[in-house]
Order: sequence, then C-alpha cells, then structure tokens
Amino acid sequence: MFSEETLYSIALRHCPLIGDSIFRKLVNEAGSAKEVWELTKTGLNNIYGIGQKISREIGNPEHLKFAENELKFCENNQIKINLRHLGDLPQLLNECDDAPAILYQKGNFNSSLKPISLVGTRNITSYGKHFVHDFLEHNKTKNIVTISGLALGVDTEVHESSLKNNIPTIAILAHGFHTLYPSKNKKLSEKILEENGVLFTEFNSSQKPDRENFIQRNRIIAGLSPATIVVETAFGGGSISTATFANNYNREVYALPGKISDKFSQGCNQLIFQNKAAAISTIQSLSEQLGFQNDNSKIGELFPTSEIKIHLPENQLAIWEILDKNTPSSLDEISEKLDIPSYKILPDLLQMEISGFIKALSGRQYLAL
Repeated sequence: MFSEETLYSIALRHCPLIGDSIFRKLVNEAGSAKEVWELTKTGLNNIYGIGQKISREIGNPEHLKFAENELKFCENNQIKINLRHLGDLPQLLNECDDAPAILYQKGNFNSSLKPISLVGTRNITSYGKHFVHDFLEHNKTKNIVTISGLALGVDTEVHESSLKNNIPTIAILAHGFHTLYPSKNKKLSEKILEENGVLFTEFNSSQKPDRENFIQRNRIIAGLSPATIVVETAFGGGSISTATFANNYNREVYALPGKISDKFSQGCNQLIFQNKAAAISTIQSLSEQLGFQNDNSKIGELFPTSEIKIHLPENQLAIWEILDKNTPSSLDEISEKLDIPSYKILPDLLQMEISGFIKALSGRQYLAL
C-alpha cells in the first residue's frame, strides 16, 4: 500500500504548469503535498511566484482521481514510487537542482555499487562496440553498475554487454511503465530486471515516449552517476545534452575520440576540443580516473610524501604541493598561484598525469594523488 502523501504528490505533479521546481517550491512552503492540496486559493496565491493559473488546478478532484488510478497501476505492476521531498531518490540524483519530484522504479537499486553512465548514438559502429565490450570486461570485478537509456545503438550495447559480464545495469526510460520503447528492447528490459538491474522513469502511465521526453530523461542518466562516458555521437546528437547536464552538475565527462572524418566521432571530438569532456586514451587510464583501479595501482600512492620530492623535478613538485586530493584546482588557479603562464604549466601537468602523480578532470581541473 502507498502512503497518503504519495497520492497527493502524484495529484499535485499532474496539475498543468506544475513541474518539478514548482512542486518543490510548493511543498517547501506548505510542508507536504497533502498540505499544499488543502491550501485555500488565497493561501496558494500568497506563495511568491504562484499565480491563479497554477492555483486554479490544485484541489481539482480529477487530478486526485488520476492519482488513485496511478497508485492502482503501480501496485498491480510492482512499481515503487520514490518522492524526492521524502528523501527517496538515489543520493547523487537528489543533489541535482532539477531532480524529478517523483521517480518510478522497477527492480531493486543497490546504492553500494559504483555507478557509471555510458551514452551514445543509435548508429553505433564496431569501434564503439569494441570500446564498450573492452571497458566493461576490464571492470567486471570492480562492483560497478552501468546506467544508460535503453535506446538502440550504444545504450543497447551497454545494457547487453553489462549483462554478459554479470554487471548490474540501470535503464532510464522516456515514458511511463505502461509501454516499452523501443519495442525491440522489451525482452532486454525484462532481462535487466531478472539480473538485479533497475528501470527508472519520472513519467507516469499516461505519458508516451514523446520526443521532448528523451532530452528530459538524459538529465537523470547524468544525475545518477559521478561520471558520464560518451562513446560515440555526431554533432548535435542527443548524447551532447547528457554531457551538458553532467557538466552543469559538476560531474566528470569522458569522450572516446575518433577520426575527424568519422561522423559519429565528431561530437565526441567537439566535446574534447571545447574542454567539456576529457579524452579517453586507454581503458586502463580511464578505469583509474574513475576510481575503478585496484588500491595499489596509483603510483602516487606507492610513494610516501617524503619520497615524492625525489621523483618530481622542482617545477613539478611546486605544482603538486599546491594541489589538493579532494578539491580540484583549475589551470587558471594553478597559474595564478605559481605566477607562471598557463601554457608553460601544461606540459608539466601532462607529464605528472602520465606518471600518476595527479589526476586530470574535465574542464582542465586537476587533483593531487
């Protein structure tokens, strides 16, 4: 059985003009979705930014009836309903300002696994397939969970390759649980659930896979993970939006570079050129940057601080000493602290990264190891 608060949350979110941010504002002001529902029109209009068009629909019994039917649908189909204002969302997603007010779930979410989002074009090439396969095979023992969008192409390859390597995988849908798009992946979605994976969607059972839903869905793919990998994408591909969301959330973004003449590498190359993604050089180095390496694989950890002075020349040691292990520093910040032009620092930073003394993040951000 679902709580009364869940009922009123669905009814409130179903009202026209009430999106996730307005929903959050109303609940924060009133204390709960039920209390919002029971406010007088005067009380609603006294909330800053809530006009008559919004308040007119709150309390409408048609929305409450819709919510009652939605609860029955979820109960009959073993669907869990997560409410953000009650702290039900996965922690990383909850940190995002535009996280969904309501997140529907099938399957069990394991918060102890390390999440990694992988996205890309529906027109995956053999280059992209080999990368996905090699990356997941390399990390199949690292307690990870993959996240993608169940679309054809890269998404399908991510989910299928995860299952082949006994890696749990999470699919984010762009529609309600009353349907499955694309229909070709219906069996794949069932297999995901059988293998301890999860299906998430913010859309209720009246919402179809409309075009605009896919961009909206992409923010959840980015929000659930500390890092997003763009495998292959053309200029302006949907994966660019996922990378943009990840950048806005201050999450890591990595892109697989390719030939400038290859259409589905051009978007990745552009992300790298614009410093919106770090270039992937090898599976091993990517795994280390993501924190999937073994505990003794970081060279910086093999040497105590006293010995680092032996291994680093004076100019690189000066850089290492001003870097923090938890808070990244930008290239401009390093340049300002050392009073050295950034173009003179870049070669040293590259050498220190290759040697394993620092970690380079997207957007020319750096951490000490």
